[in-house]
Amino acid sequence: MAEFKILFVCLGNICRSPAAENIFRDFIDSEKRPFTVHIDSCGTASYHVGEPPDQRMQDRLRAYNHSYQGCARQFERGDFDRFDLIVAMDRNNLTDLQALIRQPADSAKLRLFSDFLPNRAPKDVPDPYYGGTKGFDTVITMLEDGCGGILHALCKNPEIE
Repeated sequence: MAEFKILFVCLGNICRSPAAENIFRDFIDSEKRPFTVHIDSCGTASYHVGEPPDQRMQDRLRAYNHSYQGCARQFERGDFDRFDLIVAMDRNNLTDLQALIRQPADSAKLRLFSDFLPNRAPKDVPDPYYGGTKGFDTVITMLEDGCGGILHALCKNPEIE
């Protein structure tokens, strides 16, 4: 059985990217597929390395019947070798990742999360860290939609290019 490896990336790895990791894992675990998926998340910055996910995001994900686990880590250049698809939550995260590219193959693995959203808008998944419950709910809805888009693309082409 083929294995596909996906990495979700945001700034600090305590809200958006670990939420996407867990939502996508819930989507994958809910159905049988002709492939397996390894899912992880990280941040472009080291602000929260070793910390658990933001409690507010954990609480909101539970309200949406999603699991939530993980421990923050920072992106490493070696992640280009370990993952088939690296998904940035916003254009700033994408720019930070592009600055670490070592070869053309690295660049080919980078995508913006909004590429998988219906109508590809808005371009960025907003960072809910400094907002309230509504901001976390908006992000979860976007992540559910985009993770559904990634799963659809993966089912059509297990090597998403």
